[in-house]
Amino acid sequence: MKRTIRTAVLTAGALIAALGLPAGAAQADTSTPRVDLRVLVVSDGGPSTDAIAAELTAAGTPYTEVDLTQSGRPVIDAAFLADTVDDRPRARFQAVVLPNDNPFGAGSAEMAALAAYEQTYDIPQVDAYTYARPEAGLQYPVYGGYSGGVDGVQAEVTAAGKSGPFDYLDGAVPFEDNDPAVGESYAYLSTPVPGADFTPYVDAAIPGKSTRGSLVGEYRHDGRRELVVTFVYNQYQQQFRLLARGIVEWMTGGIHLGASRNYFAVHVDDVFAADDRWSTELNCTPGDVDCTDPNATADPIRMTAADVDHATAWQDSRDFTLDFAYNGAGSVDQREANNGVDALADRLIADRGEFRWINHTYSHPFLGCVQDTATVPWKCATNTDGSTRWVSRTEISDEIATNRVWGQTAGLPLENDELVTGEHSGMRVLPQQTEDNPNLALALDDNDISWLGSDNSREPGQRQVGPATTVPRYPMNVFYNAGKAAEQVDEYNWIYTSRAQGGSGICEDNPATTTCLAAPLDTTTGYTDQIVPVEKRIALGHVLSNDPKPHFIHQSNLAEERIAYPVLSGVLDGYNALFADNTPVVNLRMKDIGTELQRRAAWQSALQAGQVTAYRIGDTVTVEAPDAVAVTATLPTGTTLAGSAFGTAYAGQLSGWAPSAGAPLDLTLPASAPAPAVGSSDPAAPATDPAPDTRVPAGVTEQVPYTAGD
Repeated sequence: MKRTIRTAVLTAGALIAALGLPAGAAQADTSTPRVDLRVLVVSDGGPSTDAIAAELTAAGTPYTEVDLTQSGRPVIDAAFLADTVDDRPRARFQAVVLPNDNPFGAGSAEMAALAAYEQTYDIPQVDAYTYARPEAGLQYPVYGGYSGGVDGVQAEVTAAGKSGPFDYLDGAVPFEDNDPAVGESYAYLSTPVPGADFTPYVDAAIPGKSTRGSLVGEYRHDGRRELVVTFVYNQYQQQFRLLARGIVEWMTGGIHLGASRNYFAVHVDDVFAADDRWSTELNCTPGDVDCTDPNATADPIRMTAADVDHATAWQDSRDFTLDFAYNGAGSVDQREANNGVDALADRLIADRGEFRWINHTYSHPFLGCVQDTATVPWKCATNTDGSTRWVSRTEISDEIATNRVWGQTAGLPLENDELVTGEHSGMRVLPQQTEDNPNLALALDDNDISWLGSDNSREPGQRQVGPATTVPRYPMNVFYNAGKAAEQVDEYNWIYTSRAQGGSGICEDNPATTTCLAAPLDTTTGYTDQIVPVEKRIALGHVLSNDPKPHFIHQSNLAEERIAYPVLSGVLDGYNALFADNTPVVNLRMKDIGTELQRRAAWQSALQAGQVTAYRIGDTVTVEAPDAVAVTATLPTGTTLAGSAFGTAYAGQLSGWAPSAGAPLDLTLPASAPAPAVGSSDPAAPATDPAPDTRVPAGVTEQVPYTAGD
């Protein structure tokens, strides 16, 4: 089997030379078309095409967008869609995404050009959100179907969907219903037109009927293939997030640049140390610099040996590993105060191989500016000349090095180039500290730190801090100063209720970023009924968005009432109920997450600069990318690179990264991969498929798809 097209041509040339034949006696076969690995997204500004474009962006799959609402947009004609390269016909797009089955209107030359292009090169078309009508292979909803809201509907992947593009799902596709007072989803449920070659992939029960209607299905007609989607969605809704992978795999045939996996990692900060407790009487946290009430008395929360046993058992039950960010001084202080006894540390060290470990500094000090706590909120202390007074390089370096030595002495399995500072300090924190402590980068260099945890709510992007690259972490809204549900709810109410309701008014003062609760939550039921479902939904949304960034909580949340577990279990149990065994949660440690984010950033930069070219000719995919930019792709099982298997298995496909080294990569597809069509000399040749009846029934007005806000 040839490794690359170029190799095959050179071999033929060498054979000609060996036989002494004239150079023109053999020619490369150019009848097989070249299909560029790029998607054409035709948008009308609606949420559904935007959602598909967002999915492609997140995966690193290149696409060209044509916005129909913009003047001066390119005209979609034969020259825009295809041309010839090196005497070989080239299809410039491997798939087409349209807002609906025909956004151009009857008799459109652009739609005719697209149809001819799709016929000629066997290019699939996705109708991102279309009305159920015979032109899309479905009966009008008035014929036993349904048009209306589908909030809370339990859709299902059909047998055809499970054996096809949605084989990574277990079956259920629940539609969100986050607020009963707000309509969140709208759909047209209908059955195929009699005689149409239509295969439903996802369907739902038609209200009041014994039949089921299609929500996503494939319609084959006139030598074309369309994926017909008849519900509206945006990029954040769970139902789309569940189906997005299958939509992309269907339209690309499982052969495309970019990759998508479902990630979940949880960092538990302050392990070995204790966290201060929220005071429900004072509405502050005694021990915190901003809690200045003279009656404040610290009441710390610290894990016990039994909490370690629970964490280990919980991990084992879900095949998941927590990352423990530790502070060695916490154990040293405990032993000094208890005649050398620290049952928690003894158990953690005995079970150290059950967890991953991250240096969180020795004693968890604030490593930015020196804090002046004479006022609330605190401010940066200044030198006599008015300049900012910074924590020194030596102090920062000692905190890192001492904790590392303590961990090594305890036998913790460390990665010495990872660090999370206490409160992410040292890096800028607004409004008080507008720049990094200049001594932080120097101390990181002193200790060979390559990966530095940061707060995603402050800085969602990666950046360099001296030799280290940041790894943004999602804060979970399970508070560090709460070991019991009632404490969590009390503080939640303080933050998220108005002053008139007894709250802090923070939500009133920051309406752009915070929403006030309609009323305070019940401290007995509010955690289970309100906070846990919201946090589960947010975290699961991250998992389903191809987002590898870790989440973080604190050791206090694993202690006492162990309030983190309802959220964490809810995320993993909810995930496992939705996905097949071939699509497990990917649980990476911090440095591997950082590497993934770095590679993605370099890849996206190369895509945006137009430095990536990829195409398929026959059973070979060729990718050209800049030197030192790793290439990411998703390809069928059995694909090889230089004779070795490419990538690793996930969701029924192979995906991964491959170094480009500045030279073209040639990947060989398995024989089972669907072959692109050979260019037709008559792309407008009539199809033999039976045409469905497209007459509009009496009393029915043609409709445009409903969108949110209509």
